[in-house]
Amino acid sequence: MSALQGTDPRSPHDHRHRACASATSEPFDHGAVSRFNAWFFDAFDRYINYIARRHKQAAFGELDSDVVVELGAGVGANLDHLRPGTQLIAIEPSLAMHDRLRERAAEVGVELVLLAQGAEELPLEDAAYDEVICSLVLCTVRDVEAVLAEVRRILRPGGRFRFVEHVAAPRWSPRRLLQRVIRRPWAWLFEGCTLDRDTASAVRAAGFASVEITGQRFRRSFFVPVNTTIWGIATR
Repeated sequence: MSALQGTDPRSPHDHRHRACASATSEPFDHGAVSRFNAWFFDAFDRYINYIARRHKQAAFGELDSDVVVELGAGVGANLDHLRPGTQLIAIEPSLAMHDRLRERAAEVGVELVLLAQGAEELPLEDAAYDEVICSLVLCTVRDVEAVLAEVRRILRPGGRFRFVEHVAAPRWSPRRLLQRVIRRPWAWLFEGCTLDRDTASAVRAAGFASVEITGQRFRRSFFVPVNTTIWGIATR
């Protein structure tokens, strides 16, 4: 497991939590491709957050927890949705993202616990967290069902999984054809990103007590292949 940033031993009765056990998914650094992704998501952060603002406000707007788990925290695109003093347990396997994520967390006063690993097997306690979030991440994970099962496992009853994701465009639409044509080079450039994944169905089938999902395209976006998007909240 990677070093935990900004953590110290706490009482088991503390409202915050530390990671337990060892990480099982390996971190990665794909050289120039990983450095490109870190640069891209840092350089286009404001633009992506602008086109996704309605989605993120709907999904993350009522986020009010002292501890938040984020899958694929990247370079910190969602830090502005956390209150200063929040402890963010950031699951991020791309080593190229880490330095910028640390810098931005410090800038906004968020206590960062950084785990360099994937989300298929989380080294976190059962039923210990109230909030898990992610944005533009479930398109990239190797096993969506395993990730969602882990989210359910670590959430307390009544805890919420909040997400904003791009998904497959409607069948036979020009955007779906484009997704199919560029699927392989896109996945290589963006380190596994799958353009035509049916994420909504996966979340609905994951066993949450309730699931609310809204389909809403990114408006005024030149990222046409990923304009078909959803946001939602799934409750344990």
